[in-house]
Amino acid sequence: MSHAQNVVSAYLRAKDHNRPHLMRQAFASDARLEMVVNAGTISFPPLAQGIDAITDVLVRQFSRTFENVYTLCIGTPPTEGASQYSCKWLVGMSEKDSRAVRIGCGRYDWVFASEAPRLATQLTITIEQMHSLAPEHLLPVMAWISALPAPWCAPPVLTAGAPAIAELRTVIDYFG
Repeated sequence: MSHAQNVVSAYLRAKDHNRPHLMRQAFASDARLEMVVNAGTISFPPLAQGIDAITDVLVRQFSRTFENVYTLCIGTPPTEGASQYSCKWLVGMSEKDSRAVRIGCGRYDWVFASEAPRLATQLTITIEQMHSLAPEHLLPVMAWISALPAPWCAPPVLTAGAPAIAELRTVIDYFG
């Protein structure tokens, strides 16, 4: 695995599994996070500076609200020696309180340090869509998304076994 693959994988494990300690395997101490939210059903602060602030936003605060989190990078993994990496992403999760299902998509834009250990110095997360589905959709959505290859998934694989839910179709079409 390339350094960039390790960094992205560590971030996904930290966020999806509520493991804040893993964020130090992904981000430099002075890293910068920018959030661009183009969907009105979720909110994040537009900027976080430093590993502690990033960890607070992307893991601690996030895990207070959401569980059953699955995030996939859609497309090919970063190459060996990559200084930058961009990909689309898909996320499925449930709200702890309401049990509503959230399904969303967007884009990651990563920048990695040129010096070892080549951690992320900047991440821009763009949220293009975020849909809230009724709790009765939890089991079919989780059965589908948990069966997809992680953390990288090819766009054609997304449609295999996808539940017939209108909001889910618009998310899948984003990767079209």
